[in-house]
Formats: sequence, C-alpha cells, structure tokens
Amino acid sequence: MTRTKTYAALLRGINVGGNRKVPMAELRTLIEGLGHLGVRTYLQSGQAVFTTPHGDEDSLAAELTEAVENHFGFRVDLLVRDHAYFRAIVDACPFPAADLEPRQLHVTYYSTPVDETRFSDLDRTAFLPEDFRLGDRALYLYAPEGLGRSKLAETLSKPRHTKNLIATTRNWNTALKLTELTAP
Repeated sequence: MTRTKTYAALLRGINVGGNRKVPMAELRTLIEGLGHLGVRTYLQSGQAVFTTPHGDEDSLAAELTEAVENHFGFRVDLLVRDHAYFRAIVDACPFPAADLEPRQLHVTYYSTPVDETRFSDLDRTAFLPEDFRLGDRALYLYAPEGLGRSKLAETLSKPRHTKNLIATTRNWNTALKLTELTAP
C-alpha cells in the first residue's frame, strides 16, 4: 500500500490588485492533472492543499512551479510544506498568539533557513512595539497595527533581507488553517 502525505502549496504574489491572476478552480484542476489527490484551495491568495504518494517538498515545489508557469504564462514563486512543518510553526510561535488579534501576527515562510545575520543592519528598537523572531524557515512578525501599517514588515520585505530566498507571508488565521487543512 502506498502511503500518501498531505501538503500545502503557498503561491507568492498572485491575485493581488488584479495582477498575475490564478483562478483557484484552474489551479485545482492543474494540480489534479499532475496526479495529486484531494486538491482544495483556501482563499484567493494562493494556498492549495493536496495529497500525494510521491515527492517531497522541494520536488513538489519544482513540479508545481513549472506547471503553473506553463499553464498561466508567468512564473510564480511557491513553497510546499507538510503538516508536521505547519504544526511545528504554530507550536513554536514566540508571541502570545492566543492573546493577540490574528491581524497582529504573521508568519513569513522562507525557502531555506535564515539566521539573525540577515537582519543585522536593522535597529529593531526603532520599530517597537513591532517585533519579529525567527523560526524554522520562518519569521514571526508582531505588528500591532496590522501588516498594512507595519513599517517593520515593509523593511523586512526589502531585497537585502530576502535575497536568494522565496518568501511569502500569511496572517495567523491562515497559519492555523494550513495546519488544520494538512492534518492527516
């Protein structure tokens, strides 16, 4: 019997302001066409959950990246992660998530591990009360006024902090939902 595993693909920068449109129904059909099962999408901002008996995070990300580019005609950076990863991210949150509004807490998922040296040029005290902490291929951002008003989020997304990385940010509600949707 072949064992299957459930993953979520996080597509970066789609369906924002009418640009780089990726209809979720088409994305589901595309992923199903690759032989993956139980394909579901969450919101319009690029989360697709699927089950598959083959591949790993990196090979699935490469496969989906190529398929999306071939189908939609533009390249989309994306990450693929499994339930264990999402569960660990939620469990390791260094901020009091239960005491915060979900709009105040975000997770930036990275393609590879990052360390503090990437952010050594930041005067973190200049952004207080905003703050961030690093996790496993992730950055947790506390932005009390929300992401749209966050000066720290704006600074963290600059190319010098994301060079040679795929980075995509989700709010805490989405982080929790991805954990739920990928559960075995």
